[in-house]
Amino acid sequence: MALEKILSIGGKPGLYKLLTQTRGGFVGESLLDGKRVTVGLRSNVSVLSEIAIYTLEEELPLREVFQKIKEKEGGEKTSISHKAEKIELEEYFFEVLPNYDEDRVYASDIKKIIQWYNILLDNNITDFVEDEKDAEEPTVSASEEEE
Repeated sequence: MALEKILSIGGKPGLYKLLTQTRGGFVGESLLDGKRVTVGLRSNVSVLSEIAIYTLEEELPLREVFQKIKEKEGGEKTSISHKAEKIELEEYFFEVLPNYDEDRVYASDIKKIIQWYNILLDNNITDFVEDEKDAEEPTVSASEEEE
């Protein structure tokens, strides 16, 4: 399942899988307990594929941050809890993303990222590499290489 179908709903814990859209919003299923919720259009909802983290140079898509955590942890859950102290969270995140913007990325953001990563792992959603990169790179056929 791609991050395009995973939602964060303001005021509700955890992450939700988009099941279907309705006229007045959509139906989501909690990745924590499997309960379904109906969410109206006025709710504060974020799609994980649209979230980016501030770095000193640019904004880095959340999927790339998840991939860096996955590489650091060897595909396992994080070695730190999202409930850890602020300084521990910042030290961990600095190891994952050394150039993150400390002025614009708060401890609460780091907590969410760690919690979300672990929820995704629990639900076997581990493919964080963007598929579009394959489409962007032009393929060279054997006949073109010979010219």
